[in-house]
Amino acid sequence: MKPYELVSRTICGEKPDRTPVYGWIAWNLDWQASPYKSFTAFEDKYEFDLAHLFGGPKCYDMNAIESLKTSGVEITPEILLDIPLNPVDRMADYQKIIEQLNFYRKDRERFCYVQSNGIFEALNEPLGIENHMIAMALSPDEMTELYRRQTAWNIQFNENMIELGVDMIHVSDDWGSQNSLLFSKPMLQDLIVPYHMQMAERVKKAGKFLSLHCDGNINEAVDQIIKIGYDVVHPWQESAGMSYSTYLNQYADKFTILGGLCVQTTLGFNDLASLKENIERVFALLKGQRWIFCTSHFAQNSCSIEELEFAYDLAIQLARA
Repeated sequence: MKPYELVSRTICGEKPDRTPVYGWIAWNLDWQASPYKSFTAFEDKYEFDLAHLFGGPKCYDMNAIESLKTSGVEITPEILLDIPLNPVDRMADYQKIIEQLNFYRKDRERFCYVQSNGIFEALNEPLGIENHMIAMALSPDEMTELYRRQTAWNIQFNENMIELGVDMIHVSDDWGSQNSLLFSKPMLQDLIVPYHMQMAERVKKAGKFLSLHCDGNINEAVDQIIKIGYDVVHPWQESAGMSYSTYLNQYADKFTILGGLCVQTTLGFNDLASLKENIERVFALLKGQRWIFCTSHFAQNSCSIEELEFAYDLAIQLARA
């Protein structure tokens, strides 16, 4: 079975004969100093089933925004509304995606998912996360207009990616802190979810999968994730109170988990006995379910290449047993 078929069947809940394997390893680690020289060589050795693509145009000209900040201008929602978004249809901006699709999908037949903007996270950089959350409470009308504009841009970005041939749109929108949502559930429902639903509708209409990256404890948001229609959730962060038992008992028929190898508690601590114990425990719980083995976030620079090899030697063995 080709990797993209294996992943597609897993997402659809068809329980194929082995667990798909992937990992966020592209950043933080010193690949040039390793025997591999690049993260793609590591991916090839372990025959990763997925590829996480990055590229395309950016929403805002952050150099222009930083210049305003340097000159003493506070970037409020009102000011941001006067700053136009970058063009989304310059196909020259998608050349990197085309190259990655040729490398991963055409040559290696992997399932390719592309990083896309959320609604909340996309505005944290220009506004600053604290000012953003204050504005959600004090300036809901202006924030609604910013979210509406962001959504229209995101939809066109996603459709351009779909036309290029990606298998899944992967929306990054962190809503969780370590113990709870960053904002109230009514704010999520009223200010964020309606725009995610608009994006989801267009992706699903095109016949593509849709995934959500959302760090932290998002227990209060799971019903909204289901309502939106996400097919995959990453990372389902056990270290932030997201129980695998809850997933298996309540949500395993609703969506797939991408995750299982925690960079906050398991990978990067040079404790191979604990690493082995945790990987084996997670496989015992999730193997055969709607689950794709992956890191919970990018492997951190505290992780050695040797430790990463140990983790993936074991993961491949368990995935294919």
